[in-house]
Amino acid sequence: MAALEVVQTARLRGRRPALGDADALAGIVADPGVVPTLWAHGPPTAGQVHAMLAADLRHWQRHGWGAWLWADRAGGDVIARAGVEHTRVAGEDVVELAYAISGSRWGEGLATEIAHESVRIAFDDLGLDELVAFTLTSNRASQRVMEKAGFAYERPIEHAGLPHVLYRRAR
Repeated sequence: MAALEVVQTARLRGRRPALGDADALAGIVADPGVVPTLWAHGPPTAGQVHAMLAADLRHWQRHGWGAWLWADRAGGDVIARAGVEHTRVAGEDVVELAYAISGSRWGEGLATEIAHESVRIAFDDLGLDELVAFTLTSNRASQRVMEKAGFAYERPIEHAGLPHVLYRRAR
């Protein structure tokens, strides 16, 4: 699945993460706008960022695909971590569409662009039959991205001790 190590949309280029990407990942997941959507107790520590990166690398090694780090094709700066990955949510083993976009780039449609491409890859290239996505009940912008990517609201859930909503999409 080496072909999936680098993917593109009209404005972005996604690539498989590497060992040296902790600073780039921290720039996304520790972004002041992103923190409340991902972390229940404030910004992640360096150890949490390294653990997230290590988990991403293990996922890629095990499955040959996973979340990409996305850079602006025009400027080259890493602005997102997004893709599809195995997870456990609401007592179920699933493949999730996950995304985190730097707060300074919100409102440009980049999450939707990445979501559409990730869904296409999941169904067309990986042959998956179903994806889920979930977010905090208060994160209406993320819910709109899910809806634009063809996901349908399923139900409220609790995740990481917080109220979330679960969305699902079949092939």
